[in-house]
Amino acid sequence: MGALKGKRRQAMDWQDRIVVNPKVLVGKPVIKGTRIAVEFLMELLANGWTHEQILHSYPHLTREDIQAALHYATEVLKQEHVYPLPV
Repeated sequence: MGALKGKRRQAMDWQDRIVVNPKVLVGKPVIKGTRIAVEFLMELLANGWTHEQILHSYPHLTREDIQAALHYATEVLKQEHVYPLPV
């Protein structure tokens, strides 16, 4: 039970690191204090970048920022509804 509680707390940490401000990148979710969008980080990871490569290229980011972006993306996908289109 303790491990599950720790995972739940980890999943909530994104709220401290991801912000949405209409004046920054047209309101896209970004890493707090940066103009680096969650979308951009997901694209880097999807293109095979490692955490180490991202941190080397963007030294103001932390490993926790990357994890927060992943947790944020997970939460957004959990809320998505898919409706089949009639054929």
